[in-house]
Parts: sequence; structure tokens; C-alpha cells
Amino acid sequence: MDLSLIQKDILITLISLYHQHSHPIKGEEIAEVIRRNPGTVRNQMQALKAIGLVDGIPGPKGGYNPTARAYRELNLGLTEGEYDVPISRGGEIITGVKVVEIAFTTLCHPDICQASVRVMGGLRSFEIGDSLTIGPTPVNRLLIRGEVYGKDEVSQTLLISTYEMISLPKKQIKYYMSSPLITLRTTDSLIDAIRLFTEHHIHGAPVMDGEGLTGIVTMSDIAKAIGDKKSLTEKVTSIMTTDVEKAPSTVHLFEVISRFKEREIGRLVVMEGEKPVGILTQSDIIRQFPSL
Repeated sequence: MDLSLIQKDILITLISLYHQHSHPIKGEEIAEVIRRNPGTVRNQMQALKAIGLVDGIPGPKGGYNPTARAYRELNLGLTEGEYDVPISRGGEIITGVKVVEIAFTTLCHPDICQASVRVMGGLRSFEIGDSLTIGPTPVNRLLIRGEVYGKDEVSQTLLISTYEMISLPKKQIKYYMSSPLITLRTTDSLIDAIRLFTEHHIHGAPVMDGEGLTGIVTMSDIAKAIGDKKSLTEKVTSIMTTDVEKAPSTVHLFEVISRFKEREIGRLVVMEGEKPVGILTQSDIIRQFPSL
């Protein structure tokens, strides 16, 4: 069956949106993604319905669903539970579009590295020169950044000149954390904290009340306290942060990296149940990226 470019564009976008939202998709939603006139999309939908590639669902919550024949026509063997590989521009994920295949065309070239990226969804929203981030991919947690230098609408492929590829660390944070955990007690003073930091060459430590975590104190907290003319004999509880950033030891490192930037923190406490067992710092993360 020979489909026109616009029919392929509409059908692929319908499938992508359907997998994203799991409900019938309206023609206006497709038109917004592929930047086409809604009337044009509706007309094409009637043609696709006539040849058995989409089903029309009536009612206010209705729209269109792709048929099994549509997947076969586009050679898409999507299975339940398949991982979505996102594509983003300017830090914003592009909705209705996801990556289904990446092929490196000049991986061994000494000066350039180009890739062809096949996507599900409309290509009309992409422009030559767009800076994109692709991934992470499901197995190797590969993150690719690059610039669009071409488009092939027949094969639904973006041509990317890559300038950065990172394989994010895949192990759980317990393999990267610093342990055993060095802690302060609620009875310790600021001078006790300074001595502890100096002795162990660290810049922060959790504050414990017996087995319970009550806060965290950093060298920045102490410097601010000294600037505010606080006595070094004051308890660390007077300057500690009680809203401690925590994460279970079984969380993967790539899942917490963004939290450091988003929440402007330098460390988080690693927990096993209610018990703190280690600390993960920005330095621990940077060590996993020797090229940085």
C-alpha cells in the first residue's frame, strides 16, 4: 500500500500520541504536532479510515485509534511495556515524538560523528540547526546531544551531527556513595564539626540523635554562622538544615543526578529503610565522568 508523505506523517503521529495517552486521539491534536491545518488532517483521517488503518471513535471523548494493520503497514513492531526514548529541545521534551532507532553513520571519522535518528511522530516541528538531546536509551543509558543538519520525511529520520555522547552510570547509588557514614551528634558544637571536617577532609555531615537522622551541617553553614558572629560553642542543631535530601540505596545513580542541580544541593544521604548508611556528593558523581 502506497501512502503519501502526509498520510505517513499523520499515522505515525497518531500511533505515538496513542501510546503516550492511551485514549482516542483527536485530529486537532495531530494537527498541532505536525503543524498542519486541522481540516487537512480530518480529510486524510477519512481516507486512512477507509483503507482500514484507523478506527473512528464517536462521542465527545472520541477520536481515532490506530489499527493493527497500521502497525504492519509502517513496519512497527511495538510491544507492551516498550521503553520510550525521549527527544528534547531546550530542556523541554517534545511531546508526540519519540526515538525508535539510532544509527551512527560516521562513528569512526576522526573529526565528525553523525547519526541518523528514526522517530515516531511528525518531523515538521524540527528545523535545521535545532540543538537536540536524545535519550537516555534503555539498556546503555546513552544520552546524545547534537544538531539537526537534515531530515528525511520518507523514512521519518532526523540527521544529527553529534557533539556529545554520555553513557550514564547504571549502578545503584550504594556503589558510588561514601561509607561508612561520618556523622555529628546533636550535642556536638560548631568547633566539633570543624574538627570532624578537617580530620576526615569532608565538607558536610548528617546530624544524628541516637539512630535517628535529624539534619545535616555543611562547611557553608558554619562559614555563614561565623559571619553572623555565632559562638563556636553553639550546638550544630542551631545551624543545621532539617530538610535533608535523602534517597534509597537501591536507586540508580542516573535517577538522582538531576536532583543536585534542580535542588541546588551538594550532597544527599543514602538510606536503607530508616537507617542512613552513606552519603553521595557531587564529587562522587563527577568521578564517574573522567572526561569532565
